[in-house]
Amino acid sequence: MGLYIRLLSAKKVTLLLKKLSYTLNFYDICGAVTQSWVLGDINVKNSNTFMAQKPSIPKGTRDFSPTEVAKRSYVINTIRTQFKHFGFQPIETPSFENSSTLMGKYGEEGDRLIFKILNSGDYLRKADKNILANADSGALTPQISEKALRYDLTVPFARYVVQHQNDIVFPFKRYQIQPVWRADRPQKGRFREFYQCDADVVGSASLWQEVEFVQLYDAVFSRLGLEGVTIKMNNRKILSGIAEVIGASDLLIDFTVALDKLDKIGEEGVTQEMLAKGIPAAAIDKVKPLFTLSGSFGQQLSVLKDLLAQSATGMQGIEELSFIDTAISELGLETASLQLDVTLARGLNYYTGAIFEVSAPEGVAMGSIGGGGRYDDLTGIFGLKDMSGVGISFGLDRIYLVMDELELFPEEAIQGTQVFFVNFGDSEAAYAMKAITALRKAGVAAELYPDAVTSNKQMKKQMTYAHKRDIPFVVLAGSQEIQDQTLTVKDMRLGEQHTMTVSALIKKFRA
Repeated sequence: MGLYIRLLSAKKVTLLLKKLSYTLNFYDICGAVTQSWVLGDINVKNSNTFMAQKPSIPKGTRDFSPTEVAKRSYVINTIRTQFKHFGFQPIETPSFENSSTLMGKYGEEGDRLIFKILNSGDYLRKADKNILANADSGALTPQISEKALRYDLTVPFARYVVQHQNDIVFPFKRYQIQPVWRADRPQKGRFREFYQCDADVVGSASLWQEVEFVQLYDAVFSRLGLEGVTIKMNNRKILSGIAEVIGASDLLIDFTVALDKLDKIGEEGVTQEMLAKGIPAAAIDKVKPLFTLSGSFGQQLSVLKDLLAQSATGMQGIEELSFIDTAISELGLETASLQLDVTLARGLNYYTGAIFEVSAPEGVAMGSIGGGGRYDDLTGIFGLKDMSGVGISFGLDRIYLVMDELELFPEEAIQGTQVFFVNFGDSEAAYAMKAITALRKAGVAAELYPDAVTSNKQMKKQMTYAHKRDIPFVVLAGSQEIQDQTLTVKDMRLGEQHTMTVSALIKKFRA
């Protein structure tokens, strides 16, 4: 029996169901069957038709309030301004790429964190039946998913450079501010959807690029008022040299991944992980001095020179870091500090030289708030050989959390409407709109309450609205103000009230 039952209220539907004792197909208003219900004991397959589902969002994602968006925009605009000052040009790439573009570029762990997108249509029908029967997810994934959400901005940038190489002027300095997605376990400062703010240079092997990136980090964090950040540096060649002198070159990735966890699992934990990866105990003993390496940038390099004296690759890495350290020492930094961290081993599947990581000021419990490195042949995976590049990224979401914790956002960064006009009726609203238009042209955010005051209760409602929005100035423009061509302006923070002209109000904001 077909019924246009979706047009009934939930209460009436429930009463109707109690009277029925056979299977009923539910139809939408066009007559198409949409849901099947087994009645009698009222065994409903989908009760959401009658009970509203509690709204929620996926773990690792967030909604942002107007205030939060304003704060995030402040950080983004500050970063973007410095990108421009350093000569970087903006680009954007799609939110999703072909899976072949992303897979295999981030290592085994990274590949597992890539969000795959199911093919449209009946994707299972096209899959190999034997693979389906064996429930082999690894073999099945390429058959049912040909696209994936981008994991970072670096690999898509490499793809962009190769695809548009004939239109690009090299060296190419680009910046990109867009969201990325990772199927990671959500925790404080770690999300599944977040923004990256990247700057890269391709087409130059000059170490002056690394020097500029240290300066760029310093400039951005200084402008944000986030003083005391530490810019940590290492070099892939040094890590390769260490693996070489201890006889573990074939286990470089395993060695460096374990070493990179020193600050998380400690010396004993790193030792056990290296042993589990097949690195001999004798080899581990040779690198144990690195676990407690300290001192200035130059002092640490001196220790490394002794350790890597027999490795040409390792010595080249030391020379590169020494150049950067010398240049920064001469140029100086505003508020950040530069530190050598030989345990830093991020991005080794594509970094070939310098490695960067930025940590928050001491006392703030947060992971890295920036990172990057040099990749001498990242574009080679897409067919363009010998295109050296180097880049860094700012972790917008973590920077936001750190600044919020330290209360570093200036009041003007989150200020919305500055002047609010009470609506007393159509003629008063028309007068107010002329003043609002003049204020907006002068760069002052102003608005009129849409509904007119009809009672004291309505007046209180409008004033409460202004108070909750934290609007600093409320304007009363009634018949007397229209006659005098003035405005009554109430300072909500000081509790003071003054009568003035529109031009005088504009001058007040320009003062």
